[in-house]
Amino acid sequence: MKIRRTIPMVTLAVYALTPVIAQNRGGEERLSTLTVEKIMRDPVQWIGTSPSRLRWSEDGRKLYFQWNPEKTESDSMYAVSYRGGDPVKVSREEREALPGRWGDVNRDRTLKVFERDGDLFLMDIRQGTERQITNTVERESNPVFTHDEKKIAYVRDNNLYLWQIDSGVIAQVTNFTTARDRRSGEERKSEQEKWVEAQELKLMEVIKARKERDERRRKAREEAQPDRPKAIRLGEKRVQGIMISPDERFVTFRLSQQPRNVKRTIVPNYVHESGYTQDIPARTMVGTPQSTYELGIYDIERDTVLYVSTKDIPGIYDEPAYLAEYSKDEAQKDAAQKDAAEEKPRSRAKDKRKPREVMFNGPVWSDDGAHAAMMLMAQDGKDKWIVRLQPDSAKLVLLYRQRDEAWIGGPGMWIYGWMPDNRHVWFSSEETGYSHLYSVDVYSGEKRALTRGEFEVSGAQVSRDKKTFYFTSNEVHPGEKHFYRMPIDGGQAVKITTMPGNNEVTLSPDERTLAIRHSYSNRPWELYIMPNKPGAKPSQVTRSLSDEFRSYPWRDPEIVTFRARDGAEVYARLYRPANAESGGPAVIFVHGAGYLQNVHRWWSSYFREYMFHNLLADNGYTVLDIDYRGSAGYGRDWRTAIYRHMCGKDLTDQVDGARFLVESYGVSPERIGIYGGSYGGLITLMAMFKHGDVFRAGAALRAVTDYSHYNHWYTSRILNTPTADSLAYIRSSPIHFAEGLEGALLICHGMIDTNVHFQDVVRLAQRLIELGKENWELAVYPVEGHGFREPSSWTDEYRRIFKLFEENLKDGKR
Repeated sequence: MKIRRTIPMVTLAVYALTPVIAQNRGGEERLSTLTVEKIMRDPVQWIGTSPSRLRWSEDGRKLYFQWNPEKTESDSMYAVSYRGGDPVKVSREEREALPGRWGDVNRDRTLKVFERDGDLFLMDIRQGTERQITNTVERESNPVFTHDEKKIAYVRDNNLYLWQIDSGVIAQVTNFTTARDRRSGEERKSEQEKWVEAQELKLMEVIKARKERDERRRKAREEAQPDRPKAIRLGEKRVQGIMISPDERFVTFRLSQQPRNVKRTIVPNYVHESGYTQDIPARTMVGTPQSTYELGIYDIERDTVLYVSTKDIPGIYDEPAYLAEYSKDEAQKDAAQKDAAEEKPRSRAKDKRKPREVMFNGPVWSDDGAHAAMMLMAQDGKDKWIVRLQPDSAKLVLLYRQRDEAWIGGPGMWIYGWMPDNRHVWFSSEETGYSHLYSVDVYSGEKRALTRGEFEVSGAQVSRDKKTFYFTSNEVHPGEKHFYRMPIDGGQAVKITTMPGNNEVTLSPDERTLAIRHSYSNRPWELYIMPNKPGAKPSQVTRSLSDEFRSYPWRDPEIVTFRARDGAEVYARLYRPANAESGGPAVIFVHGAGYLQNVHRWWSSYFREYMFHNLLADNGYTVLDIDYRGSAGYGRDWRTAIYRHMCGKDLTDQVDGARFLVESYGVSPERIGIYGGSYGGLITLMAMFKHGDVFRAGAALRAVTDYSHYNHWYTSRILNTPTADSLAYIRSSPIHFAEGLEGALLICHGMIDTNVHFQDVVRLAQRLIELGKENWELAVYPVEGHGFREPSSWTDEYRRIFKLFEENLKDGKR
């Protein structure tokens, strides 16, 4: 492709953009109602602020939420009756008197214990009165009622305490300490030192007598002391997740061990109030050694500590299938040959292997206190296990295993709890390809599906009376979410909400009322109150939008589908000009985050891009926004289709989308652009580098350019690690394909981005320089991170994007 115009490599100038002029089919000019300057203004001031952070009062009579109808610098707290009506701004006195948002409520919901400003309080819900439990400099946290509800268990300074509700007596249950063992000095003595000491005691009677006397006195002092919890020495490990069992015999806890001498990245901040460049400590890179975890059990009755072993968990030694593509190194071959020659039993090979590292979640105890369930997740992301914990022996009994050669994920992967019979654990799994609810018998191991179908279930919870599941699903449409109820043993799920779009439900404590945050494709989030009855009429509480914002007829983008080259059905949002011309220009938008959904019927988190797409359509562009492979909402196979090859099927989905626009909407095949941020920037770069015959111009914003430089948690799930799976990293990283650039490329990046570092585009810029490429531009934003904050930065960035498309996709620009 021949490019007639080249763009300077680096510029910090702000382009001046005159008001956008569009033409209708009659050739008449009209002033567009949208400009980049308008849509990129402070959204609070010109759009309005949606309600957020919903919470019910403990008695369920009031709903509190954050809102900002006055357009001040920060949101304020408002409240509305459970019956609905007009919201009222909450006074400072009422706000400060509210109990902590989180805490624990007893079984009959008459008492709530919570933390406020580092101290603990006990609230009588019926009377609305409080009793302060602690008033200390140290912070107390994680308060919960014990199983008999006579005590409050809480954590202070990384130790567990019990507070007697009636007497107010406090007892320390654990004694985690970093202090050295008194015997550690003895243990560190060399054999030579021990021999010299023994000789001295043998020869010097006075020294020997003094030592024996001191030892008798020490033992007497220890015997005179009251019983104290066993000292559990942590060393360099950190303790977390401290929990007491219902019978108050066992305390479970997790220990984490951070690797030593781990190299972390640094992000320089060049524009700082001090006038000096400041270094921002940032994350590690993928493949860096990660923290390891242990699960410990303190047996109070026996005053001993046991640690759980994972070596007998089925599948704990399983290696990922991708390793078969790489030949074993010579050392492994030699070791195998040596073992064969010595005729060692094959069973011993397992004993020599190290179990995969896992993360522990739980335990969660049954209501009768008889059983404890846990979820274990392999750190490589390829296995999760639901297990029963036997605390007296620290043994794990497998109840369910989910294995995925890509990685375990989905919208409900962490959900699990107990059924009312106290013998079945419920959990979520993508076993069928979609996230659904299951139960498993802790005695027989029998598993049963509670929900099923080609849709996803998320946000499940059990009703107070233990007879009903509540959950959210997209059964109606992949791009629509509703709230459902279902009998606890499964069966027909009943849809409760009715408004099309997305319904984010917060159930009242008595479960009689729904607080709904609802939005539609072209309408931001508003708050509604609704009785908990299927088909009941919701009552709107907030009206947040400014008159100016409502004055524009925002498009309700059409949701369309097209066939990808492999036959998959791909969903997309379509924005069309009012009078689209044959052979007109088009832009494809690529959403970020990888696992995120943007083709839906609710207000997008990409609301600036949504407004920009309306502007583009006003100016004659057809816009396509694709839920490419890897996006959320479509099940396991769609989610993992990018495994070991980002910019594989997710990229060809964009190319097939361009073909769809040409064939179905008469778009010119030589007037198609592409843009996106973060993961969308990654796809944009690769589209420009590998498909220059399809995309004439592209804007890559805050783009990943080399996945070997990205973080561990996200990247290692999809691409494994660079040293173990180098092929996956090479084919997924645009920096390796920069020689293919043909069209006009705009790169924009914040310089204090601690997610995708500015270093990514600096390295790519050097690569493009060395390749002699001219048709590209790099715009930098010194005070911005991964998500821009300043309207001036948003405006500058999208002026450049619009200018890029205007100069390369309109008539006569070739």
